[in-house]
Amino acid sequence: MSRRGRATAFLLFALVAAAVGAAMLRGYGSSVVHGYGPLRQVVVLNAGIGAGKAIGPGRLSKAIGVRRVPVRFIPAGALAAPEEALGLVAKTALPAGSYLLASQLRPPSHGRRRVPGLGDGRHPVEISVSGADALLATGATPSGARVDVVVTTEPSSPGPGRTYVAAAHVPLLALGPGEDGSGPGGLAAATLALTRHQALRLIAAESFARKLTLLPVG
Repeated sequence: MSRRGRATAFLLFALVAAAVGAAMLRGYGSSVVHGYGPLRQVVVLNAGIGAGKAIGPGRLSKAIGVRRVPVRFIPAGALAAPEEALGLVAKTALPAGSYLLASQLRPPSHGRRRVPGLGDGRHPVEISVSGADALLATGATPSGARVDVVVTTEPSSPGPGRTYVAAAHVPLLALGPGEDGSGPGGLAAATLALTRHQALRLIAAESFARKLTLLPVG
């Protein structure tokens, strides 16, 4: 067989081998799905949580994560999203690496520990804000501070836009970088303890305002 003929035969063999391998891989993937079921998101513990500990925004971001696992291995009552655990309290010690189950949690009103700042009909709400540099300048965690949320609108005519306090003296639960990870002078993600009326007002302001600014109280 000539050199060109051997090269052509080798190429055909490689193509056939690739096709057979792809078919085997598809068959294996199908067998896994049929054997264990489709993949679903489930909440897991990246770090242990002690008995009686409340799951606030800080512990939620550090100790709780998500994985996608076959439905066959997901226990009954497993949470599907970390937000489902926010504000609840661990009934017993929860070890790292385990699934987080609804039966392992209870409302804070049944125990001694509560998420600071929550109560009186307030719920944790995250909004994008400016002016976070002043709160972070000392290097201390601003959680627990009281702030005013000031809204500045886009001008509807020549001149500056309107500026007003949309939520006064509200508890700041957590403060971190925005989605774009911007540095000083950029947007930050603030988790505030808001009433339903305050939450709706600020969520609406995010869609039309030029900026939302946090001002420390006191």
